[in-house]
Amino acid sequence: MAEKSIQETYAPRLACFGCGPANEKGLQIRSFPSGDEMMAEWQPKPEYESFTGMLSGGIIGALLDCHCNWIAAWHLMKKAGLDHPPCTVTAEYSVKLLRPTPSDKPVQLVSRIAESTDDRVIVEGELVAHDRVCATCRGIFVAVKPGHPAYHRW
Repeated sequence: MAEKSIQETYAPRLACFGCGPANEKGLQIRSFPSGDEMMAEWQPKPEYESFTGMLSGGIIGALLDCHCNWIAAWHLMKKAGLDHPPCTVTAEYSVKLLRPTPSDKPVQLVSRIAESTDDRVIVEGELVAHDRVCATCRGIFVAVKPGHPAYHRW
């Protein structure tokens, strides 16, 4: 097997639709830290199209949401000197669909930190297809505390 993604490394039993390695019917995003960014490449399938040859906006939102969440968790882990990322959840995110996204080749996901506190991170991300930015995202991701349903989900 190739290099393990951040999801496979820290959350191999995660069942999340977007990024869970354990969800056979999910998107199974595989994200990799790269300097100050998080990178992923993902191959669309016809069942994820909104019309022939173009990726669904809802799938684009799920891709960006999960991918951006993982750079937030990674960032908080590194910032606090932890050996495992805290469980983070999406508090808010918005997606701008700039142009139709072709689904005939893999798309690239790129995310970076815009701002952070001890338990909250603002992330900016983009989805690139055919060397063009097709969608952007900005979201707020929060580390959850004991008692939250997502606490220790990975």
